[in-house]
Amino acid sequence: MQANDILANSSNRNIQFMLKAPKPPKDQSFNSRAEFFKDHIYGTTKGKIRAAVVWRDLQEILQSFPAGQKLRVLDAGGGYGFMAAKIAAFGHDVEVVDISEDMIALGKEELARNEVVGSINFTLGAVQDLKTLFPKQKFDLVLCHAVLEWLVDPHPVIGVLKSMLAPGGILSLLVYNRTGLLFQSLVVGNFDYIKAGLVKRRRQKLTPQNPLNIDEVKLWLKHENLNVVGMSGVRVVHDYMRDKTEQISKFDDLLQYELLYSRHPVFAPLGRYVHLWTAPLVFDPLAVENN
Repeated sequence: MQANDILANSSNRNIQFMLKAPKPPKDQSFNSRAEFFKDHIYGTTKGKIRAAVVWRDLQEILQSFPAGQKLRVLDAGGGYGFMAAKIAAFGHDVEVVDISEDMIALGKEELARNEVVGSINFTLGAVQDLKTLFPKQKFDLVLCHAVLEWLVDPHPVIGVLKSMLAPGGILSLLVYNRTGLLFQSLVVGNFDYIKAGLVKRRRQKLTPQNPLNIDEVKLWLKHENLNVVGMSGVRVVHDYMRDKTEQISKFDDLLQYELLYSRHPVFAPLGRYVHLWTAPLVFDPLAVENN
């Protein structure tokens, strides 16, 4: 084969490669990464803060229901049931739905090792399919924590989550906050990342693909007649500490200040995550008729 022929064939291959359509974006799951997720989310200072802030909020939400009421709880995208186990320990019944087979398997293993007062049931499925998975069930509390930012099109999921609420039901939403990500990038001088639109060249295993604007999420909720009554920032201090080693060496003090300032109107919107929860859903008979 002549040199010109080799170059021609090489050029043709390059052209064909360039003409290939890019892979369409898809929702992300933690299949094959369940144990890694467990260790690197809740086993780190970041995860411990997230768990403490969100659990404090959830305890207050649970206490807002009549004393002694056994709640029906849906944890949409609930992974291996970390929060579900805490809620079930108070005698409530929790349905955990996740798209990852590995997460579901890990959750069942954890459940087999630890008895709960209430009940936990695991179902494999996507949050977009909740109405199909539970066609006749409504829930007093619906959690959707750190899920929307992994979806290609998160907006329609708000309507799906609302459809799962019983009259008087409350929605708890934890989202990856674009403003917190932007501000932390500014503080550390990561200007190239900002110029790139907060998009990393290489996808990180546990970094969400779609950080969300909190004001936009609030508008989505408002459009569904879901009124936000509570908001907490998660990691409002942690990510801005100059000496990262002090995130560990001074963790007890750090956690105290995270809890103290998580609801401060100035600091809450700067959290890497933001926890929003809604007022109890008011029963609308017209909406039922339209559905």
